[in-house]
Amino acid sequence: MNLPKLTLFAALALINLMFVFRWWRLRSAQMQRDRPTWDDILIGIVTDFLDGLGIGSFAPTTALYKLRRRPVDELIPGTLNIGHNAAAFIETVVFVTTVAVEPVLLVLMVASGALGAWLGAGVVSRMSRRTVQFWMGAALLVAAAIFVMSNLGVVPAGGTAMGLDGWRFGLAVSLNFVFGALMSVGIGAYAPIMAMLFLLGMSPIASYPIMMGTCGIVQPAAGLRFFKAQRFAWGPALGLIIGGTIGVLIAIYVVKSLPLRVLRWLVVVVVTYAAVSMLRSALGSRQLAPAAGAVP
Repeated sequence: MNLPKLTLFAALALINLMFVFRWWRLRSAQMQRDRPTWDDILIGIVTDFLDGLGIGSFAPTTALYKLRRRPVDELIPGTLNIGHNAAAFIETVVFVTTVAVEPVLLVLMVASGALGAWLGAGVVSRMSRRTVQFWMGAALLVAAAIFVMSNLGVVPAGGTAMGLDGWRFGLAVSLNFVFGALMSVGIGAYAPIMAMLFLLGMSPIASYPIMMGTCGIVQPAAGLRFFKAQRFAWGPALGLIIGGTIGVLIAIYVVKSLPLRVLRWLVVVVVTYAAVSMLRSALGSRQLAPAAGAVP
């Protein structure tokens, strides 16, 4: 394994060891009072299956939590970051080891996304979330239309490259910092990353290790903050861990077995879904609780 990937895995292992240690120290009394239910586990299976496909897990999970009115709104961000971390870890390990994306690009994009999520929160949080969602949703709809035309042969299709160079390399790393910062206000990063890399000429599968690696680092870091504040729901979080592990393993097998043509149409579905979701949130009178930290 090359040095950039070893560096990424070392950072992933360190932050997750800290995560597990904190979980273990806090587990006993709380878990006795708040155990996961079968629907907690089912939500984990469904939402992390969607996450493994690249659709994301935070928005669907939040919607399901709001529908059943459990957990309370103020505990949702912590529950998402902590509960979905196991799936993010698995996704990062599997896609980074099996998808041969250019390693320096991978590590620098993951680092810039994580840095954006950590440092960019103060800047982005002063922006109107509704305005950001509106323009991001509109941009993704345009991107989805371009993808459809590419898949139908109307315009040149996205490439099959597994790396970038020159100005494309710099642009991808820079924009991932912005996408990471947008995570801090609940704007999902999966679809923008997928759309950007596709438009820059990369294969759709190349976006998966970059998307998963970014969240694989940011989510446990955010989880440590929620552990300290103890602002999360233990039962639902554990349900996401159990169910999410099952759901993401199923999804990973599906994604890895898809031919490139089908994968390109999956990009259309993912980007369109994200665009419609953002526009609905921007135009609606009520907004879902923001998922602080990494939001796929």
